[in-house]
Amino acid sequence: MLVFPQFKTDPIVGSSINLPKIGHVPMSLSRPIPDGFKVKQVRVLSKARGTQWYVVVSIQSDVSVPDAPFHGRAIGIDLGLERFATVSDGSFFERPKFLKSQHRKLKLLQGRAARKQKRSANSEKAQIKIARLHHHIANTRKDFHLKTAHKLCDQAQAIFAEDLNTVGLNRGMLRKDCIDASFSQFLSLLEWVCWKRGAFFMGVNPNSTSQTCPQCGATVKKSLDVRDHHCPECGYQTHRDRAAAEMVLLRGLNLVPVDNRGRETACAGVLPGSEMTRQVPKARKGITRKVK
Repeated sequence: MLVFPQFKTDPIVGSSINLPKIGHVPMSLSRPIPDGFKVKQVRVLSKARGTQWYVVVSIQSDVSVPDAPFHGRAIGIDLGLERFATVSDGSFFERPKFLKSQHRKLKLLQGRAARKQKRSANSEKAQIKIARLHHHIANTRKDFHLKTAHKLCDQAQAIFAEDLNTVGLNRGMLRKDCIDASFSQFLSLLEWVCWKRGAFFMGVNPNSTSQTCPQCGATVKKSLDVRDHHCPECGYQTHRDRAAAEMVLLRGLNLVPVDNRGRETACAGVLPGSEMTRQVPKARKGITRKVK
């Protein structure tokens, strides 16, 4: 990766970019630089063993953009491996198996590469094919995450999600599926899409969301193989993931109860397993956007 930290003048001229000590390099600009922004930094990235090159342009404007306050319809989402995301209103998104769907092809390419003579031209060609397939899988995963985030923002103006310990999940016995789902990337993209579209986003305590009844607050112990929620106290029955999503929504509403004008009001009480925190919209100064 090459980093060019600052520019005195705009380096983008037509369909090329002027890089120090390199000169004019032709490129395909994904979208024009918005008015009022200036180029702050340029990074040149290499993908798929140097066969694909990208220029990431960071642009800046001296404006202050506050975070969106709580407003409109609110939903909670529960992330999982059976269903990628379950919404508190009952809708859900199936989990595509990005790596598993390409596992047979990947195994074939890796077997061919292993039989090539090391450091030969044919070995390099085989390694490039493997790198391109991994790059394709990563792009497919990111595309699904972005589209799912936008669909969630279409449904509501306030979204609450579990603040998961993704590092711990990626080290557990289901680490291969968790890494393939990439919950950490999805939560980061969801927060960014919410900010971009003016929606409110907050992470809540994920402890015991699937072990607590969202209707009465009673503790209902369940093992992972039990996929239905049935509360013996109040008789509430639903899918396990939906009950967890409803619990996420209730915890979020309990943490940030605000009126339609976005001002904080008094809390009505604390739900089981929740923690009292206080969130105030913060202004973002010197917003930096990236253009590929």
